[in-house]
Amino acid sequence: MTGGLYALITGALGFCGRHLAAHLDAHGYRVYGLDRVAEPALPGVTVYAGDIRDREWLTDVLRSLQPTHLFHLAALTTPQAGWEALHDVNVWGTGQLLEAVRMAGLDPVILVAGSSAAYGAVEPDELPITEGQPFRPRTAYAVSKIAQEMLAYSYYARHGLRLIRSRAFNLTGPGESPGFVTSSFAQQIARIEAGLQTPALNVGNLGAVRDFTDVRDAVRAYRLLGELGQPGEVYNVCSGTGTEIRQLLDGLTGLSHNQEIWVAHDPARLQPADVPVQIGSAARLRQATGWQAEIPLRQTLQDVLDSWRQQIPPTRSLG
Repeated sequence: MTGGLYALITGALGFCGRHLAAHLDAHGYRVYGLDRVAEPALPGVTVYAGDIRDREWLTDVLRSLQPTHLFHLAALTTPQAGWEALHDVNVWGTGQLLEAVRMAGLDPVILVAGSSAAYGAVEPDELPITEGQPFRPRTAYAVSKIAQEMLAYSYYARHGLRLIRSRAFNLTGPGESPGFVTSSFAQQIARIEAGLQTPALNVGNLGAVRDFTDVRDAVRAYRLLGELGQPGEVYNVCSGTGTEIRQLLDGLTGLSHNQEIWVAHDPARLQPADVPVQIGSAARLRQATGWQAEIPLRQTLQDVLDSWRQQIPPTRSLG
């Protein structure tokens, strides 16, 4: 391929990947994807099915496509996964991808998507969290993302790859898995409205404070970093605003057609390594690209709830 902007997204069929593919397509990129499977299809995007840990396959795909931009989103995020599986996908898989770039003889801009989980718990006087905050990981997932990020940085430092790292805080939006808090609440509300669930909404820790960013704002940040970010640098992707999970719940129930919903605390939804407060600073990202969060949280909540309503058909009331 010659000329133009060619983006390759790993994890293209994931929550963030699908939004990024649509965003890049709307901004003039020819978009390709890698994922474990090639379905469901993405409009206008060719997705190659394979294993991120297969260096030979990755090298062949990269040589064929010759992307100008590589967005590495593929990751294992399951909280219950053991450290071996997390390391295998998030660290080993990243290493295979970066080695494949070298073997293919390419020089794309590479964005490796990291996580604010790396920061772990912080003290009140350390808020908002900047990129210089020490790592205090509390989960095996967080450790794997730190290792992924450090491995990626070494490829910039040693091999000169044009590599940029991001650390996203809590991303949410339509299409999110119900394993995450916003989508979990919204899915339950849609089921209650459809008569598929009693008005008891199951919740975990409502006192935690998180920095939520709409995924559609986040993928815009990823594109801008691919265009304007400094290789070797790391950037927080966050709104800079803290929201208590209780506020999130109140916002969603306030949008519900059913005003009889009541809260049921479920001990199984509590996480023993939960971090009380995370609020980030996106000052470095804003300075480099001019980015700022644009979609209000209320709009995000409305869109997530409406997305679940479309997926869950109404039925008879459970009484």
